[in-house]
Amino acid sequence: MNSPLPNRFRQQILARERLIGFWMCMSNHITAELAGLANYDWLLIDGEHSPNEVPLMLQQLQALQGSTSAAIGRPSWNDPVEIKRLLDIGFYNLLIPFIETAEEARRAVAATRYPPQGIRGVAGAQRSNRYGTVPDYLTTINDNVCVLLQIESRAGVDAVDEIAAVEGVDGIFIGPSDLAAGLGHLGNPGHPEVQEVIRHLYDRVTAQGKAVGTLAPVQADARRYLDMGMHFVAVGTDLGVFKQATFALREAFAK
Repeated sequence: MNSPLPNRFRQQILARERLIGFWMCMSNHITAELAGLANYDWLLIDGEHSPNEVPLMLQQLQALQGSTSAAIGRPSWNDPVEIKRLLDIGFYNLLIPFIETAEEARRAVAATRYPPQGIRGVAGAQRSNRYGTVPDYLTTINDNVCVLLQIESRAGVDAVDEIAAVEGVDGIFIGPSDLAAGLGHLGNPGHPEVQEVIRHLYDRVTAQGKAVGTLAPVQADARRYLDMGMHFVAVGTDLGVFKQATFALREAFAK
């Protein structure tokens, strides 16, 4: 197991580099291992909209051990207990969903930091510190956890300036599907009003010097967001790629 410190992905996010990612929701260590061979900048293991629990996410992290891709974990909610467990199994990058206020953002950051900066519980030997063999882990990890917060509601949009300004928030992720639903355009993230709000979020967050990202499994959408200037964009999902290829193969041999 390679040392987690320093966290190169967090450094890239803080530098607002362009990072191409891939979304993993199939809850399988074999597909995770395969995705890890593709040299994406980052791979997200989804615990919100996928049947992933901590042991499954651990298996996928282990499958990515030899990969150059940074692993991001998404908990099901802004829950300090769940966040603590993901940190302990070896996630150093977290995408925390449905943030609507600056106070929720502060709670999310606090859950990733040991006291006195936060409330993360201390375990002497866990996978994140190589089972207690990283001597400076406790004194350095607070500065090496990347916190990305997801804005996906009207309330989050209204509070974007305050959320992005919270110390320890490294970047803002825009959830187009939930944002579209919240704006009254369920199933239509391409609606002009939704796209206008996405642009507004991008402008407000970048004005504070923070990175902005999103998920865009349609290539045209991904290129539009990258042309806009977004910094970390997931350009596909494992489930979507598998579904598309499976259906296309069957169609190629249709009677």
